[in-house]
Amino acid sequence: MTSSYAFPLERFCDGERFEKIRRFSNAKETPFLLIEPALVGDKYRELKENLPFATIYYAMKANPTNEILALLRELGSNFDVATRYELDQLLSLGVSPERMSFGNTIKKEADIAYFRSKGIGLFVTDSMEDVEKIARAAPGAKVFFRVLTEGSGADWPLSRKFGASPDVLLAVMLRARELGLVPWGVSFHVGSQQRDIKQWDAALSSVKGLFDRAKAEGIVLSMINLGGGLPANYIEPTQGIAEYAATITGYLHKYFGKTLPEIIIEPGRSIAADSGIIVAEIVLISKKTCDAANRWVYLDVGKFGGLIETLDEALHYPVCFTAEGPQEEVIIAGPTCDSMDILYESRKYPMPSTAAIGDRVYIFTTGAYTQSYSSVYFNGFPPLKSYILE
Repeated sequence: MTSSYAFPLERFCDGERFEKIRRFSNAKETPFLLIEPALVGDKYRELKENLPFATIYYAMKANPTNEILALLRELGSNFDVATRYELDQLLSLGVSPERMSFGNTIKKEADIAYFRSKGIGLFVTDSMEDVEKIARAAPGAKVFFRVLTEGSGADWPLSRKFGASPDVLLAVMLRARELGLVPWGVSFHVGSQQRDIKQWDAALSSVKGLFDRAKAEGIVLSMINLGGGLPANYIEPTQGIAEYAATITGYLHKYFGKTLPEIIIEPGRSIAADSGIIVAEIVLISKKTCDAANRWVYLDVGKFGGLIETLDEALHYPVCFTAEGPQEEVIIAGPTCDSMDILYESRKYPMPSTAAIGDRVYIFTTGAYTQSYSSVYFNGFPPLKSYILE
């Protein structure tokens, strides 16, 4: 399937894998998500090979499918947990509490107590008010402190809502020690699908400054949490995990010398995204005016069915049509009665001009933040279902 556009779709839309996906999907009602757990395992092993000194805490919010969690459990992964519901799911799968951290800075005191009652001993914080809740509900726990970052260069930035400045965090550390907690380390997140590796340099510079200021106050920190941000394979190219890992390792040694603190990393997207393919159907193809340059293509899946990361066209998923022939540029939208349910309008996508209503459409790199983001019965549409493709 050849395209005249600057979209490298051939690596997704051709080959044995694509034909296997088409055969598996043929008789199933769309839309749905296909998950290939083998690719999750490959991504985990690749990251472990390139950052052997780091403990991986999979950010399960990216894709909490039981088969993925069970596979990662067997591979030795730890888990970044954001809610008591995620905690209960992991416990039901036999994951021990020593392999989890409560990685959400926004949490009820009752939930902190629940985590502690289940054996969780590692908590994140970024505010005085939250650390006081932890001290009351989980006395003696280890805490790490999330520093605020800008998120520049990320397709899906995570700035502003999470983290605090080093000045605030130093005061929170001192309060944590006073309350009997154990100040353990510093975390950050450079933004999801981060394309600018230099953002880790800036973040680690800030972390080093905080380590030094804490030491001057008699607090010796023991851990750095590198967060997430490693990339998956969307349309825009990125460097590979090996290049990211080598560069980040260089930054760590630049600021912390040969003997590093304990290093944690919390990948979600980079582990799960490439394993998923959303299979959809064309519901309608139409023009808005007689002389319109572009046709609109409406799919049976959209922002509310799991593709919320097309908001502001932040992520550009590879979209493969099954028709052949000359390409035209189209606008792609979802099926709901909400005007924001448009996937790609500013950036037009190539579609064979022979494509027709009822044709299947395959949206790649959708294994992360799709099913877990899909709405519950907006317009009556059910949440995105999934199948496992072995």
